[in-house]
Amino acid sequence: MTRRRWLPILLCLFILMGMVPTTCLEPAPLLAIGIKKPALSRLSGFSIDFSKFFSRKPTEPAVPAPEAEPPKEDGMDGQVGGPLPWEGEERFESIQADCGTPLLMGAYRATLPDPILNEGYNIGLAADMLAGTVLQPGEVFSQNKKLAPYSREKGFREGPMYKGSQIVPSIGGGVCKIASLLYNVTVLSNLKVVERHPHSMTVPYVPPGQDATVATGARDYRFKNTSSGPVLIWARKVGHTLYMAFYGRDKPPRVTWEHETLKTIPYTTKVSFNPRLAAGEERVVIDGSDGLVVRSWLVITGEDGTVTRRDLGKDYYNPCPRVIERGAKRER
Repeated sequence: MTRRRWLPILLCLFILMGMVPTTCLEPAPLLAIGIKKPALSRLSGFSIDFSKFFSRKPTEPAVPAPEAEPPKEDGMDGQVGGPLPWEGEERFESIQADCGTPLLMGAYRATLPDPILNEGYNIGLAADMLAGTVLQPGEVFSQNKKLAPYSREKGFREGPMYKGSQIVPSIGGGVCKIASLLYNVTVLSNLKVVERHPHSMTVPYVPPGQDATVATGARDYRFKNTSSGPVLIWARKVGHTLYMAFYGRDKPPRVTWEHETLKTIPYTTKVSFNPRLAAGEERVVIDGSDGLVVRSWLVITGEDGTVTRRDLGKDYYNPCPRVIERGAKRER
């Protein structure tokens, strides 16, 4: 499956808005979302004025924690089976002992390189607010109830948010990464998902079908503690990597994600003229990516070897157009 990056998603949304190129774009970290250096070298001639959307540089405090492990080649990390950043810390071990949640039920990590605006700060703040949450048996967790409103009063800052066909600054932008990891850890822990909504396009930090998004008053992520004891949630952002885990008393079965692409929606091609290019010269700015219809299901293997399948339904993702720049003919 073609790897997805934030940069194509960002640019194609602005293209759909019909924006006219105005300001030369330099391959700065603001737009270098999961793009390797060879790809960045192609961006010097593409022109979009982002100043009306992003008026300040990313700011977030230093994180006093070990460096995150490097992401996988495709930019997505996944299930974690080894030591987690908070293990061995007094506060974590004290709360874990008080709750009686000795078993690691499920853990997941995801890396988002070069977050936009204060996206990384918002993710870290939300993770700290989430860490230490305890759900009793039968209790339903709601991300919006726990973390919203995503306001300045609660410490959140401006981050990127989808709004129709646009990406706009919004207080609390970026907290959907929390929802996506909650979704994945819920599944790995074999707990019941009550409410989950996918993004309109694929995201670079989890595979298609494994993402979740939230919006105050409109979309939430909720799950139910269907285990026999309390569940302790812990989360932390280390560098650009978000870690999350559930602890409890029940050892869950082995849960494996499976996905099938049911439909591919071909992308269109958009052509713009760049006066910085020579007449007849052509440059591919974005390769383009197809939209997807993805069916997902879980394969659950019990301790006795019994295998069951749990269908999760279909998710629909919009395509991102291919963008080509051409040099305009010059009049003599």
